[in-house]
Amino acid sequence: MSRLARTHGLTDVQREILSTVREFVDKEILPVATELEHRDEYPQDIVDGLRELGLFGLTIPEEYGGLGESLLTYALCVEEIARGWMSVSGIINTHFIVAYMLKQHGTREQKEFFLPRMAAGDVRGAFSMSEPALGSDVSAITSRAVRDGDEYVLTGQKMWLTNGGTSSLVAVLVRSDEGHPEGTAPHRSMTTFLVEKEPGFGEVRPGLTIPGKIDKMGYKGVDTTELIMDGLRVPADRVLGGATGRGFYQMMDGVEVGRVNVAARGCGVAQRAFELGVRYAQQRQAFGRQIAQHQAIQFKLAEMATKVEAAHAMMVNAARKKDSGERNDLEAGMAKYLASEYCKEVVEDAFRIHGGYGFSKEYEIERLYREAPMLLIGEGTAEIQKMIIGRRLLEEYRFQG
Repeated sequence: MSRLARTHGLTDVQREILSTVREFVDKEILPVATELEHRDEYPQDIVDGLRELGLFGLTIPEEYGGLGESLLTYALCVEEIARGWMSVSGIINTHFIVAYMLKQHGTREQKEFFLPRMAAGDVRGAFSMSEPALGSDVSAITSRAVRDGDEYVLTGQKMWLTNGGTSSLVAVLVRSDEGHPEGTAPHRSMTTFLVEKEPGFGEVRPGLTIPGKIDKMGYKGVDTTELIMDGLRVPADRVLGGATGRGFYQMMDGVEVGRVNVAARGCGVAQRAFELGVRYAQQRQAFGRQIAQHQAIQFKLAEMATKVEAAHAMMVNAARKKDSGERNDLEAGMAKYLASEYCKEVVEDAFRIHGGYGFSKEYEIERLYREAPMLLIGEGTAEIQKMIIGRRLLEEYRFQG
């Protein structure tokens, strides 16, 4: 275990889980990640290994076949996995968010039906809010659900589904005006539907099409897709929580823990970039000595290590606050914002330390340089985080004039 990014106060069980995950990353992910990433190949063997470790049920309660672990345990596991290959952490993240939403908001029947199979990895989750024309403006979604007897008919197009192809359960946010009079605030007329489907691409069930993978700059291996609903019929008992109009709050609750996850990913990628930079600096010679002996490089290493440590501390604080039952949107927003920005900066400094070799696909830092930007926009852009942080600060420090 490195000196940086240690977490104090962990239980023996947490330490054992993290040790197992780190060993898996070092042996099963790092040796193959760059090759798979360059081929944009889905890491099936790695996913199977995570399933055997029980990672898909890490936070699912024991009564439903999971390990019942905390958000902190999960975030620390994500940090380790992202250190190996960020795409793999994305594969389990959307699954985790859907499981969390079911645990927090699902009906008893929904929990009993889905959670045991999700814990075993037999059902894999994805969630969908965004649409092609709205970006961060979730309240502007146009996808709709119309009641038809004991079913709803869903129509619309969704965008940026992580695991859109490989998942078999998608939590989809759409507008449903049922029971909500004209003039109702947009966020009060949204509903989350639990949509079951076959893994794959094309028409995966009547009325539901997953067109194919979106070709991306980085974050490869994991499938990112669109989702097109055209007369998709979903039973009324697949409304998350059993009542319409609660979807926005359910999704925001899921995204809140998702932001801790993105912070953890930023921490993991930054740790790996630091490892690569500090190692290369001691191998490369310039002007008759290791470049690590040059003050300019030592300054970079000092800044990188400080950022790794600071981001980790904020991520851990945000996770612990959520685990304690307190509101953590301020801390999660701060952690996500800082960790993603610091990750970008640490990766760039490691890239600079590598010099011309950093531009070569032969070196791992090239992959990290393309992966880091996704963290700046995933689960809400930096600008969205700053809006959330600013509004919460004004609530906490309201001037009483």
